Amino acid sequence: MADTAGAGQGRRVSASDDVEVSTYLEIAEGAKDQKAPAVPHSAPPRRYDETVLVVDFGSQYSHLIARRVRECRVYCEIVPHDTTLDHLRHLNIKGIILSGGPSSVYDANAPLIHPSLLMSGLPILGICYGMQTLAHQLGGRVAAGARREYGHALLHESATEHPIFHNLPSSLPVWMSHGDQVTQAPPGFRSLGYTENAPIAVMGNDAGVVGLQFHPEVAHTPAGKRIIENFLFQMCGCHGTWTTGNFIEESVSQIRRQVGEGRVLCALSGGVDSAVVATLVHRAVGDQLTSIFVNNGLLRREEPERVLSTFRKRGDLNLVYVNATEEFLSALRGVVDPEEKRRIIGRTFINVFEREASRLGKVDFLAQGTLYPDVIESKTPESKASSKIKTHHNVGGLPEVMKLSLVEPLRYLFKDEVREVGLSLGLPEEMVKRQPFPGPGLAIRIIGEVTAERLEVLRAADWVVMDEIKNANLYRQLWQSFAILTGSQSVGVMGDHRTYGNVIAVRAVTSEDAMTADWARLPYEVLARISNRIVNEVPQANRVVYDITSKPPGTIEWE
Repeated sequence: MADTAGAGQGRRVSASDDVEVSTYLEIAEGAKDQKAPAVPHSAPPRRYDETVLVVDFGSQYSHLIARRVRECRVYCEIVPHDTTLDHLRHLNIKGIILSGGPSSVYDANAPLIHPSLLMSGLPILGICYGMQTLAHQLGGRVAAGARREYGHALLHESATEHPIFHNLPSSLPVWMSHGDQVTQAPPGFRSLGYTENAPIAVMGNDAGVVGLQFHPEVAHTPAGKRIIENFLFQMCGCHGTWTTGNFIEESVSQIRRQVGEGRVLCALSGGVDSAVVATLVHRAVGDQLTSIFVNNGLLRREEPERVLSTFRKRGDLNLVYVNATEEFLSALRGVVDPEEKRRIIGRTFINVFEREASRLGKVDFLAQGTLYPDVIESKTPESKASSKIKTHHNVGGLPEVMKLSLVEPLRYLFKDEVREVGLSLGLPEEMVKRQPFPGPGLAIRIIGEVTAERLEVLRAADWVVMDEIKNANLYRQLWQSFAILTGSQSVGVMGDHRTYGNVIAVRAVTSEDAMTADWARLPYEVLARISNRIVNEVPQANRVVYDITSKPPGTIEWE
C-alpha cells in the first residue's frame, strides 16, 4: 500500500494510502507474496430510471465529470472508450459524455469512441479530447494549435439560443487545457462559441451532439455546473431521480436476487463503508448475514467499545466479536519497516478471519465496501482507459479455498454518496461523518516498533488532538486530524527536572478526496491547547510539533 507521490514527479497521486478501508481485508495486499485469487463478482445487472455514460479517454478528470453528474441527481457510470452499446443494454441510457484525454486524435493508436455509441442517436457531450474525437470521427479536422491554451479564457457564444447555453450570459470565463484544436467542424456542425485562441471552442449539430474545448467539470469554469445541467436536463431530458431512497430500494432488491438462500459474511471495521454494507445486506437478507468485527489492538481509544455498542443496539444483527490484540502485537514484535507492518497486519487478519469464518460452516458470499474510486484507480475493465493508480485488493490474500462470491452494493458510489446512504439507513451521524482511518490503524502512526506501551502513548495523545479539534468545531472542516508517535525523543524541563521524552507530531489536513491535500491552518490557540494538554496528560511526551507538509510532496499518513 505504498503511496505514489507527486504528479509533478511523473506519477499519479493515490488516494488509497490514506483513506479508511471498508474491511481489514483491504490491507492484506501482498500479504502472502502471491497474487490475490480471482474472486467471482456475480452482482446482477443494475437498471435505473436514467443513466448517463461517461466515456473515459484517460483523463484525470473523468471521475470529476461523474461526480458533477451525480451531484445533479442523475446516475452515471464511467466506461472504457471502446465499450459497445450492446454491453450497456441493461442501462436506460439518456446521454453520453466523452471525457478529455492525453492523446492526440490523429496519432496512430489514439483511443476513439466505438461507432455504436457514436451512431446511437443519443445526445452526446464531448469535452476537450472528447470534442476532438467527435470532429475527427465525423469528418472534421483536428490539428495542433498555433498556441497551446492552458488556464483561463473568455468564451463568446455564437448561438445563445442553443440549449447548452440555456439561462447563461453571452460571454463566460472558462478553463482551457489543450494543445490541439478543431480547425474544421464536421459536416452538419457549426461553431457555437469561440475564444481568442480557438475559433471553434464549442460546436454542435441539430441531432443533440455538442463539443466543448474547455472543461465544464472543474471549479475554474464558474458556469460549468450549469452547462452540465443544461446537457442533462435540456438536451437529455433527465429528471434527476438518482436519490438515496431509490438507491437503497434498488440495492436491496439486487442483493436479494444475487444471494437467494445463500449465507453472507461481512467484515466490520467500524468505518462508514463496512457499516453501510452490513446494514444494506441485513435489510435485504436478514439472518443470512453474519458480521465479524476483529479487534486487532491497533484502534483508537474506546473505538472497539463504540463499534460494538452501535451494532449491538440493533439487536437483530448477527455479530461475532473477536479480540485478537495479543495475536497482532505478537506478530508485529520487533518490526519497524512500514510495508512489513502492513503485510503482517494483513496476513494476521486473514488468519483470524479464516479461522472465525470456518466456525460458521458453509458461507457463500463475502460482502465488502468497494467504492467507485477503488474501481477507477484499479484499472478494472470499467476503467481500462485510465492509468492504473493502485490495485485495491479488498479481498487481497483471501484464501482461495473459501471461493466466496462478492456482494458489493457500493461499487458504483463515491464516498460522499455512501455517507448520504448511511444517514438514510439510520446509522448514527458520528459513524457516518467520521474522518477516514487507515486500515493498518495506529501501527502506521507509530514510527518504529509497535508495542502495547507505545500504542497507549499514541492513544492518549490522539485523544487530546481529537478532543480539541471537536471542541473548536473544526472536525467536519478537516479531512483528517491525528497524532503521530515520531520515534524521536528530546530533552525538556518539567517541574525543575530534566526530562527526555517522546516527540509527538500533530497532523491536520483539508482535502476533497485525499488524492491531494493541504495542511490545515489551525488557529494558534487550538494548537496551543493541544500542545499544553499533551505534555501535561501524556507523561511520556515532552514536545509537540505540527506537520505543515502538503500532499504532494508528502503523504497524509507518515508511513
